[in-house]
Amino acid sequence: MKSTGSNSTAKAFARLHGVAPAGVWSAPGRVNLIGEHTDYNDGFVLPFAIPQRTWVAAAPREDGVITLASVVDGEVVTAPPLRVGSLGPGGVQGWAAYPAGVAWVLRQQGITGGADLVIAGDVPHGSGLSSSHSLEVATALALLGLAGVEASKSDVAQWVQQAENDFVGAPTGLLDQTASLCCTEAHALFLDVRSGKQEQVPFDAARYGLEVLVIDTRVSHSLVESGYAERRAGCEEAARLRGVAAVRDLDTEAGLPEELQPLVRHVITENARVLKTVELLRENRYAEIGPLLSASHASLRDDYRVSCVELDVAAEAAEKAGALGARMIGGGFGGSAIALVPAEIRADVERAVFEAFAVQGFGPPRTFTAVPAAGAGRDV
Repeated sequence: MKSTGSNSTAKAFARLHGVAPAGVWSAPGRVNLIGEHTDYNDGFVLPFAIPQRTWVAAAPREDGVITLASVVDGEVVTAPPLRVGSLGPGGVQGWAAYPAGVAWVLRQQGITGGADLVIAGDVPHGSGLSSSHSLEVATALALLGLAGVEASKSDVAQWVQQAENDFVGAPTGLLDQTASLCCTEAHALFLDVRSGKQEQVPFDAARYGLEVLVIDTRVSHSLVESGYAERRAGCEEAARLRGVAAVRDLDTEAGLPEELQPLVRHVITENARVLKTVELLRENRYAEIGPLLSASHASLRDDYRVSCVELDVAAEAAEKAGALGARMIGGGFGGSAIALVPAEIRADVERAVFEAFAVQGFGPPRTFTAVPAAGAGRDV
């Protein structure tokens, strides 16, 4: 499937290397409708892919070296060449660590060839829309494609998670990479992380006069530098104390140490909210998911404590202006919120959010309507 993004990335490759790429692969960012911080607790999630993507144009090399170039606003940014056989955790910093981590993991799968990679994309960085995972997934598909190796989506998701966890140093779960790989157009992906069972749930908000408005606060977040790892460690400790595999197996936070109870309470209630949301969508009761989104935000703010003032202002302002529900998405500590908005008042909601940010002295947010898009694959 050709697109403007894949074509422009291929042309950038040709300008840099003097030849056409062997192929172009791409992967989308994602919006998680509901189900936050449940993936690494063996729980339930409900993401959908968005049209914004990362493209990787690639050609093989025979010397075991990977070259990286990123096209940003028409400017080319390069990273030092990487020798595949010498890659190791901590050895690459900045944006290059994400494709490097993928190459490091795939080397363990016997894929040791080099490659020239040219990267472009329009997933906003630091926005909680999974720009890093879209880059990693697209890189994985490109390197696998160049090597002529076919792999299951579940294997690719696990390899990308390993790259993120062990090479980059962010202890993420399986939500983002699975969404990028497996989501389909006009559907949300209902995923049971423990079993791997997936269901494509039809999701067409426009049919019911609604939009999912994304509000990017432009407060950049980092899962490596934030309290993400601390929250995950707390959940793992709670499961250990209770003698279960994961917080998913608990039905109450009672009896746990006081500092762990809010974390467990969030995961228990969030899993329940995902299941209820799926039930409502199956019955085409779209408007009724709004309060579940708002309850999710309150839980993430008060129990999991991963929100920030900009996300709280965005959600509150959207609801006051008529949104049916709103919540932060992603790991937290910045990034984006979503609001379920009647289409006819979308402009009013946007205006209210911009005004609320101005009153607080924040920079203006970035907004767009998210629609479920296709997952990752080869474009050219």
